Amino acid sequence: MKELDVLGVRVEMPTNNPIVLLREREGHRYLPIWIAAPEATAIAYAQQGVQPPRPLTHDLMVTLIEDLGHRLDEVRITRMQDNIFYAVLVLDGTTEISARPSDAIALALRAATPILAAEEVLDAAGVAMAVEDEDEVERFREFLDQVSAEDFESGEGDPPRGGD
Repeated sequence: MKELDVLGVRVEMPTNNPIVLLREREGHRYLPIWIAAPEATAIAYAQQGVQPPRPLTHDLMVTLIEDLGHRLDEVRITRMQDNIFYAVLVLDGTTEISARPSDAIALALRAATPILAAEEVLDAAGVAMAVEDEDEVERFREFLDQVSAEDFESGEGDPPRGGD
């Protein structure tokens, strides 16, 4: 398993599909996962430190885990099958609960928990970024600095996504 950092979320054009972009901490691969608009908003809120007046679903889940005397140790993106990513939440070091990667990432950000990906997932879906491509990553980071969570809210039904 390789540890990943969340670079952020963006909307892919022209389809208007949100993507969460992760980067291998000790490497040069990036892992893009298409997600739904509500999860994109949840991830963006967590990254921006937005504290809503009432807890959102992912905030509630972290509180439930902690108040029931458990801890979220890590989230793992475990496999990819038919272009769909699968993840698990690891509680108390031993209990694994199946989760969508987008939900797992939103929880991990709120609980300050490591995000890991199986080597097979990175081999299959990771994108190696050459040094000259780092300018593109920097432009993406600048975009993330200017985007807000509301940019991901949608009034339309969400199409199926590979990562949800």
